[in-house]
Amino acid sequence: MVVRKVGKYELGRTIGEGTFAKVKFAQNTETGESVAMKIVDRSTILKRKMVDQIKREISIMKLVRHPCVVRLYEVLASRTKIYIILEYITGGELFDQIVRNGRLGESEARKYFQQLIDGVDYCHSKGVYHRDLKPENLLLDSQGNLKISDFGLSALPEQGVTILKTTCGTPNYVAPEVLSHKGYNGAVADVWSCGVILYVLMAGYLPFDELDLPTLYSKIDKAEFACPSYFALGAKSLINRILDPNPETRITIAEIRKDEWFLKDYTPVQLIDYEHVNLDDVYAAFDDPEEQIYAQDGTGDTGPLTLNAFDLIVLSHGLNLATLFDRGKDSMKHQTRFISHKPANVVLSSMEVVSQSMGFKTHIRNYKMRVEGLSANKTSHFSVILEQETQKNTLSSTRLFVVSLMTSFGSRQMHL
Repeated sequence: MVVRKVGKYELGRTIGEGTFAKVKFAQNTETGESVAMKIVDRSTILKRKMVDQIKREISIMKLVRHPCVVRLYEVLASRTKIYIILEYITGGELFDQIVRNGRLGESEARKYFQQLIDGVDYCHSKGVYHRDLKPENLLLDSQGNLKISDFGLSALPEQGVTILKTTCGTPNYVAPEVLSHKGYNGAVADVWSCGVILYVLMAGYLPFDELDLPTLYSKIDKAEFACPSYFALGAKSLINRILDPNPETRITIAEIRKDEWFLKDYTPVQLIDYEHVNLDDVYAAFDDPEEQIYAQDGTGDTGPLTLNAFDLIVLSHGLNLATLFDRGKDSMKHQTRFISHKPANVVLSSMEVVSQSMGFKTHIRNYKMRVEGLSANKTSHFSVILEQETQKNTLSSTRLFVVSLMTSFGSRQMHL
């Protein structure tokens, strides 16, 4: 068997695969350390005009080096591929632990929340605002310690800029000021998301969870929620101070660190004295003359896509979800197709928003999405699996999805 190597890394099995990248297990032959190598096709991201987005995400992950953040070691490149070397995390998502076990005990929930606050606070100290904090983006290492991941929606505004305007994130976890479209402070909005996560850890369900988006947004805007009776008084008090709909009076991270409930059994994360952060490898990997050639090749594209899931729900003409989520039918009876010229991650994100607004549980990994729920009469299970499928002889920006529906009435497949 031929052993493939990239630089000092020996590649092993594939551990994940998505639309634009494949993730392989790899080992540093100099240190013996296990890593995850994300392999991105250079031509693909050039054609999709995703260079700036991916370069920003990688640069942010290199800047934010903290024990509670998934570490990005380095970036390598060949003429056709970009290799992103990441910390290998084996414990899975915090989301999966909640799904398997339900709500966590108070001490365990507090430990994860303390680590989350440590990591988020460090990000903010570097001028980085995550903007999509949720249990799905929190990983656990082999020791059960929390690691913040997925900085794809994060912001690193220029020095002196404090107000952000892009509406993004997952609706159930998004702060009310983000939904107002009037601008918001990224640090204060992240604190709100941390509060929702703490509630979910302790309750096993969301504080804001409605079937339709207008009702959901209204409850978020007014912070209409109630803590279960089994929450400790200290936890209730802290959550109420975090989920304050007024960003001006919402508790800050500095104040959270002084909270009595938060401080119980708290051991601050010890920062490692990392080497000076150098972004030369990122620039070398992405600043390729071919990028400039492609940008001037007359393809007709005027620039990168700027729509997010919130925009797509309102503006999309081709993404009609009515046939998929028709509560008046027991099962799908007809084949329906649609084509979207939006990137796969945008389509999946919008599907996630709509699904969650209707009360379904969603889980996305490697450009596959699982939607689960019960029918209205609680007698039949409902499951949807979406997976991107390659389609030949079409425009490079076109996506085809396959949806499998499984209910107690049988199983059938529908191509979208």
